[in-house]
Amino acid sequence: LNLLNDIKVEALIGAQTSMEAHLLADLGEAAKVPVMSLSEPSPPPLNDNKYPFRIGIIPDQTSLAMAISAIFDIFKWKDVTLVYDENTDYGKNIIPAVVNSFQETNVCIVHTSSIAASSTNEQIIEELHKLMELKTKVFLVHISHLLVPRLFLNAKKLGMMSEGYVWFMTSSSMNFLHSIDPNVIESMEGVLGLKSHIPASTGLQNLTSRLRRKFYMEYPNMEVTELSPYGIWAYDATWVLAEAVERTRSKNYTKSFSKHGVVLLREILQTGFKGLSGEVQYPDGKLTSGGFEIVNVVGKEERKVGFWPCKEEKTTKESCMPLNNRRNLLFTDNLETINWPGGSKRQLSSEIKLRIGVPVRPGFKELVGVERDPQTNRTIVTGFSIDVFETAIKALPYKVHYEFFPFENENGVMAGTYNDLVYQVYLKNYDAVVGDTTITSNRSQYVDFTIPYTDLGVGMLVPNEKDNMWIFLKPLSTGLWITSAGFFILTGFVVWLIERPVNEEFQGTRWQQIGTIFWFSFSTLVFAHREKLLNNLAKFVVIIWVFAVLILTSSYTATLTSIMTVNQIRLNSGGDYIGYQSGSFTQGVVKNLNFKGLKPYNSVEEYALALSSGSKHGGVSAIVDEVPFIKIFLAHYPTGYSMIKPESSTNGFGFVFPKGSKLVHDMSMQIEQMREEGKLMEMEKVWFDKRTILMFDNTTSDPNTLNFHTFRGLFLITGVSSAFAIFIFIIFPLKEK
Repeated sequence: LNLLNDIKVEALIGAQTSMEAHLLADLGEAAKVPVMSLSEPSPPPLNDNKYPFRIGIIPDQTSLAMAISAIFDIFKWKDVTLVYDENTDYGKNIIPAVVNSFQETNVCIVHTSSIAASSTNEQIIEELHKLMELKTKVFLVHISHLLVPRLFLNAKKLGMMSEGYVWFMTSSSMNFLHSIDPNVIESMEGVLGLKSHIPASTGLQNLTSRLRRKFYMEYPNMEVTELSPYGIWAYDATWVLAEAVERTRSKNYTKSFSKHGVVLLREILQTGFKGLSGEVQYPDGKLTSGGFEIVNVVGKEERKVGFWPCKEEKTTKESCMPLNNRRNLLFTDNLETINWPGGSKRQLSSEIKLRIGVPVRPGFKELVGVERDPQTNRTIVTGFSIDVFETAIKALPYKVHYEFFPFENENGVMAGTYNDLVYQVYLKNYDAVVGDTTITSNRSQYVDFTIPYTDLGVGMLVPNEKDNMWIFLKPLSTGLWITSAGFFILTGFVVWLIERPVNEEFQGTRWQQIGTIFWFSFSTLVFAHREKLLNNLAKFVVIIWVFAVLILTSSYTATLTSIMTVNQIRLNSGGDYIGYQSGSFTQGVVKNLNFKGLKPYNSVEEYALALSSGSKHGGVSAIVDEVPFIKIFLAHYPTGYSMIKPESSTNGFGFVFPKGSKLVHDMSMQIEQMREEGKLMEMEKVWFDKRTILMFDNTTSDPNTLNFHTFRGLFLITGVSSAFAIFIFIIFPLKEK
């Protein structure tokens, strides 16, 4: 009061405790003098305008809470125990800011533990025993650095610095880690925390050297290794105040003392100063946060593993957000490898628990099936997609906990489309989506997919042709049947003509010789001719003909087999209906086919009923769907239906994760390994009861019918050889005569 009334001081700097800050804020308000405070008043004012002359020269708790929330978000720590000192205003003041920030990332403070600086070792150990009994092993520690040695030395003795525990310290302690005994730091191995960022500079080095010499001269036993951020902020604030005073004096203000305080306050708030802590500004009477270093205790020292908010030069624009944006503030890719308690170097901690959304659908439960146990009311999720996901995630080098949540409304029906389900990951309602989720370019704009774990493409499901008593005639065209029969008779006639003069088996009555011609020629069809040939010319003709018969019979057999096992589709765009799966994006694919009409279906049974009815009786002629769904249908109905060769118009099914998630890469690696080892094929056999699936090209021509044009070369060779034999047979006797 003497300074204010008699000496007429123009500003106050100090207030290292909340009580002092409250007192000085009231005095400054009464005297209209700027007060530059190192602490916040207690309790914090509900209205920021209550103390307009107070200027906070350290970052407020809001920026610290946001940084804590961002880190908890990337590691998916959903449950946490807060360890703080409730006997100090400093310890209690952070709770509202942390709670508000945690609400946006769905983090719950399940337990609070108060350890006062005055606590004895016995009291600390008793409190630690209580913490050991808790289910959650993630601890947020916000205490004075003076209490840190006793807390962690006792935690080390109780085995609470082993694998499975997570200790996260705020800047209140980390800012003074350099002043803690190295043996204590060694007991803190694996602790992760935030440290206020002070950029290295020549000015900082010079100030540190001057203070080191000064302290050595006055206090020889005290060693200054590093300046605390609080001292640097106070140093910068002093310079800001000095320059503001100089500016007010240079402008020759002669107004009253109270008016001078208002002018000085305005000059301070308008300051843009390059200090040792970086850019120094006091918008709204608060120091702008320069960010936090994410540090990890390794051995007897701290190691920087990241920065918040992320630096633009190291990350993409999308991952750099302003301080007031609490979404996507950090990704695991922004952090270096962390040493956790117990020596583990896993990038994600053992406390990860993913909230996984799964689709709820009435059909195709072989992919994803959601059932409820009526006795326990427990949700059971099964299916091919679930098996692939669980096998892949269990093979990761780190442990990940997860829980499935059906995407449904109060009626047990799916609560939207697949696009809505995927969008829940972007909204952070789910950490992932597992199911028959197709990879599309539109969805990839706001989420990341793993590589596909199913076949790619869209296929067409069709019914096979009904039985036809004359189907054995279909492999050959009418012209080819007539030509083949003619050549059978021609070959028999040529052999009879050559053999009759010398071979008794080709002699006899007229009808016997006619019968021999037909019998011999057609018996070559099954290579059953038993007549012995004596003339080499006849043998030559038969060799060529047997070769021709072999080709004809092989082609006939192959074509007949194909016809009897597949229906060659000839869909009429003007008269046929096409089906598709309800709610699937394949509706857009079907629309482009320009058929008479489209009909949606939901299950395997509906598919079968529609295909068996046909377009003329209220059904459809074909169903277009993705390959995995068609495989499931063919597993239920292995006969009577076929799949037309799929077009690669889809990217298959993939698992959905948030943008930048490290799990995308790791899970993709596991899926690729499962494919190489044949595990995916084995799972398909288990869930789809996989049989040999007939798959044919979708073409409008009919390749199953063989015509004369196909074998014209073969008949030409046969005809020329027969003509040549007859020519030789006629010429040689004439020459001898």
